[in-house]
Amino acid sequence: MRRARITGVGHYAPPRVVTNFDLEKMMDTSDEWIRERTGIVERRWVDEDTATSDLAAEASKKALQMAELKPEEIDFIIFATLSPDYYFPGSGCLLQHKLGINHIGALDVRNQCCGFIYGLSIADQYIRTGTYNKILLVGAEVQSKGLNLSTEGRDVAVLFGDGAGAVVIEPTDEDRGILSTHLHADGRFATELCVEYPGSAAPQGATHQMLNEERFFPKMNGREVFKHAAIRFPQVIQEALEANGFCTQDIGLIIPHQANLRISEAMRTRLGLPPEKVYNNIQRYGNTTAASIPIALSEALSEGRIQDNDMVILAAFGSGFTWASAAIRW
Repeated sequence: MRRARITGVGHYAPPRVVTNFDLEKMMDTSDEWIRERTGIVERRWVDEDTATSDLAAEASKKALQMAELKPEEIDFIIFATLSPDYYFPGSGCLLQHKLGINHIGALDVRNQCCGFIYGLSIADQYIRTGTYNKILLVGAEVQSKGLNLSTEGRDVAVLFGDGAGAVVIEPTDEDRGILSTHLHADGRFATELCVEYPGSAAPQGATHQMLNEERFFPKMNGREVFKHAAIRFPQVIQEALEANGFCTQDIGLIIPHQANLRISEAMRTRLGLPPEKVYNNIQRYGNTTAASIPIALSEALSEGRIQDNDMVILAAFGSGFTWASAAIRW
């Protein structure tokens, strides 16, 4: 059976480190308050001249190097982000140009925290059906430029960081690779975590009133998000295991979307797993949304946390609400 397998992984984070103590100077918050509620100690933010596709290009080069491929050997790009360089066109086209591989297809995925797994599911189907043979999948975000860095916006602003992760996906005839993906959404909760404007739901594209009301900044019902995430994470992980005839004891490593350390710990407790079975790096990067899983995957590999034939489970929950998982035999 032809399967899709990840053959290259890479990540990139901007050099600027922003600690909780730095945020104390911008808003009424504290290192203790942020750590207790999120587990975050620091995050990376870009400078004013860096865009999402710039981070994506750096991560992509590293993934291509690991896969021992040249950019021109890639035949399709999937780019997951909530923070594209422009309202349009998609950042996949910009990444394509920066890598010097014009003319191949480039698809943007806008599923926020679940974007990387949604993109992985698309790549898996393209590989299985023989449509493409070498796919570059990227999750990248520049969120620091779109945050309300004041006391009014602190509940959201302290969470997010910038970064990018990329993987190269190729076919294999071995009994390994991406075994299954599982995608879900419930639009009833769409406005519990969203950026309201700009968008076609607005009476006009942009007004001074919208700016004054700070409706261009992300807003979140934290309690509602936490409640649903704590349920959906273990559910979608169990779904991936059961679909492939496995149980929690078969898990080599879970790499969850890095939303909140408390959410990851709640998930781990519900599944009855020891700490070493769940990879967390939110302490150093914050929530990098679509980039969080590929960044964590890249670091876990470099640290030797994933070995050949390990059962790796990717899982995410986020805006939409959406939630997703993937089972991978490494």
